[in-house]
Amino acid sequence: MTPQGQHIALAQAYDGITRVVAALDDADLQRPTRCRGWVVADLLFHLLCDAQRALVTLASPADGPPDVDDVGYWRSFPPGDDGARHAWWARRSAAAFDQPTGIVRLWTDTAPAAVRAAGAAVQTSDPDACVTTQGHVLRIGDFLATLTTEAVVHHLDLVLDLPDAPAPGQLATAVAVATMDGLLSDDAVRPAGWDDVEFLLKATGREPLGERDRVELGDAAGWFPLLG
Repeated sequence: MTPQGQHIALAQAYDGITRVVAALDDADLQRPTRCRGWVVADLLFHLLCDAQRALVTLASPADGPPDVDDVGYWRSFPPGDDGARHAWWARRSAAAFDQPTGIVRLWTDTAPAAVRAAGAAVQTSDPDACVTTQGHVLRIGDFLATLTTEAVVHHLDLVLDLPDAPAPGQLATAVAVATMDGLLSDDAVRPAGWDDVEFLLKATGREPLGERDRVELGDAAGWFPLLG
């Protein structure tokens, strides 16, 4: 996908998060998510930090060549990494707001700004222009793909106890699915019966593999979860 396409996908992903949380009250923002120990407000704060990081990264050009692409970036965070410290920090930081809806207001200011910065970056930069984040150098399009993948997966986490919430957009979901396909590698394919959401939930360990899944995946079943 072109950098411009990745920008559109990110805009769709972040708009999807906004559509989930914009109308929630303080009680709904304290509903559980698929992320252990986090309610909706905690997870939204984590996503807010990602949008803020996007603003910093897009203003942090780097000399190439890139050391990872959008798939390789995730391989540097292997499943099982202990994220307990970050989880606790995010939960305490979210709790510092007077009301959970304060996080929503900050998100709705910050996420569109990140999308606008992404749009400006892909319009004015060479397609091979690079940025740096979290110790890596990536092409701008690949960086945007990492943001989209994380937003889509966490969108699915957010709606665990919000049955009427909208689903992630199709283009954004396709970026996240392409990431999981890349992590699965060319030596294996996902079971034909999985739809995109089931693939994302099982690839990230949100849902366990069933016996039939393991038979269809063969040796590749041992690679799951592909992303923590």
